[in-house]
Amino acid sequence: MADMLRIVLSVLLPPLGVFFQVGLGVHFWLNVVLTLLGYFPGLIHAIWIIARRPQELVA
Repeated sequence: MADMLRIVLSVLLPPLGVFFQVGLGVHFWLNVVLTLLGYFPGLIHAIWIIARRPQELVA
């Protein structure tokens, strides 16, 4: 259920969904750059980050 909320937030503003998933890390800033380059690259990256399992994102 929480993932669906993050995806809806990502459709509105992609970095917002990534922020709620991973915080202010590398993925968030990468998503900000991708969103500035174009809405769809940021959206695709945000959904990819949200769809991944949290253990896979730990560096």
